[in-house]
Amino acid sequence: MTKTPDYISEKKFLEELRRYQKGSVSRRHFLGVTGLGLATAVMGSAVPGLRPRKAFAEGLSGTVNFTTWPNYFAQENLDNFTAKTGVRINVAIFGSNEEMLAKLQAGSTGWDVFVPTNYTISTYKDLDLIEALDLARLPNYDVASQEKRFTEPGVIDGTTYAVPKDWGTTGYAINTKNITSNPTSWKEFFDMTQADWSGRVMVHDYQLTTIGNALKYFGYSFNSNDEKELADAEKLLLACKPHLFGINSDYQPSMRNGDAWATVCWTGDGAQMNRDMPEIQYVIGKEGGEIWSDFYAIPKGAQNPDAAYALIDYLLMPEVNAKEVVAHGYPSPDSRANALVPKEMLENPILYPAADLLAPLEFGAAATLTNPLRAEIMARFKAA
Repeated sequence: MTKTPDYISEKKFLEELRRYQKGSVSRRHFLGVTGLGLATAVMGSAVPGLRPRKAFAEGLSGTVNFTTWPNYFAQENLDNFTAKTGVRINVAIFGSNEEMLAKLQAGSTGWDVFVPTNYTISTYKDLDLIEALDLARLPNYDVASQEKRFTEPGVIDGTTYAVPKDWGTTGYAINTKNITSNPTSWKEFFDMTQADWSGRVMVHDYQLTTIGNALKYFGYSFNSNDEKELADAEKLLLACKPHLFGINSDYQPSMRNGDAWATVCWTGDGAQMNRDMPEIQYVIGKEGGEIWSDFYAIPKGAQNPDAAYALIDYLLMPEVNAKEVVAHGYPSPDSRANALVPKEMLENPILYPAADLLAPLEFGAAATLTNPLRAEIMARFKAA
């Protein structure tokens, strides 16, 4: 016996259609809620985004320019994408969100896909530097499978501008062959930089984390824009500057060859180094610091938007996403990918810290990105 299908009201249908058109729900959600899963061919002329999707590589050509962070992708996945589509991938690396913003504002970046951090997306939207995403062109993106706190920054006023890549924390790494004191705090990190670790410490070339973690030394908010608190952070950084080995967001080479003993560090870099050199340990300062999420997005003026959508959609495939996690060591907010990640990674405390360490961490705030005082402090610190 054939079951009579459930129907929704005209009002409900129109509400869901508007949500779909704005990009706030996925194609899968819309088809499931409205019961149109078997009627997409009929609806195709009225709602173009519902037409059957082209074959994966059909109509793609040229190069897709992919701008991302250091040590942050699985080369195997990029090679497989090129093999499937014929589209070459040109990877460019940046070290901070301030650098990304400056290049976007200057125009003519040539970027097709870039990887912004959670707190920057609203600024890019306000400055008209980022495209609203057509989720119908990302069928591998399933909102329901994502951890909500890591998706929300990509959705502004009901429109999706970015979809989650992964998430992590910002702590510091130490080489325990050289450092045996078992530090647990940012106070120890900065104090020892000026003492026993002198000449062997690196910090990011990135004001959010470098200034933010100096603020934590004093117990201030990671996101503080208070002038007095920022002055205290600057004083600390200037005191540390003569003792630093380097200021660089690509710090793995120096840690691996032993030139540096300690560095401000992101989750994945900590996991990669610890995997290959177990003596390198990752520390989350007990005072707190940063928790963050990164996203895939398309900038305004992308030269190859078809390939951009195809690349993002490919990287969101659960089996591909799981390979990304294994390669770069940053946890995914997608439960489908996590089901394919080796158990030992899911139990790795670098990727998934204990609750008492996560509790005091803060997501970056949008106001820190464009605060001129923070930019001046970072410039003075680097020039000292």
